[in-house]
Amino acid sequence: MPKIYLIEGPVGAGKSTFASSLATRVGGVHIALDEWFARLFSPDRPSTELMPWYIERKARLLDHIWSHAQALLACGIPPVLELGLVQRQSREDFYMRAHDAHVELALYLLVASREVRRERVMRRNVERGPTFSMVVPAAFFEMASDFWEEPDELEIAEHRIEKISTEG
Repeated sequence: MPKIYLIEGPVGAGKSTFASSLATRVGGVHIALDEWFARLFSPDRPSTELMPWYIERKARLLDHIWSHAQALLACGIPPVLELGLVQRQSREDFYMRAHDAHVELALYLLVASREVRRERVMRRNVERGPTFSMVVPAAFFEMASDFWEEPDELEIAEHRIEKISTEG
């Protein structure tokens, strides 16, 4: 059965670093929604009414990334996806999509304290290293952190999610 690797976690948990390393180990291709989003849509970002604009584009981009992942699988290349599925329902929708397509998911949940994540994000904003895709203002970091719905024990058990602390 073809396999997609899905990495999730709150902002600043280390998803991009982990996904890049995993892609190298499995001979896959890392696809980060934030990177694609920043390149495709940031030039058109409105100054007001940001959430409706963002939600519509994220949904379209998720569909496009799914198609791209299917094309990679058809070539025998495992996709390593970092999609920012911050709410349980969006993750459940993705799990069902994979199930319906007869695709196995290897799921990773990266976790770190809010303080560690905040420091990483603020440093990444300045250093703009290999995992940088866009500036994350402090207020956006706090909002995104509040919006994140961490998988509970049932979701973790049901979907065999490997939980990894990136604290250290």
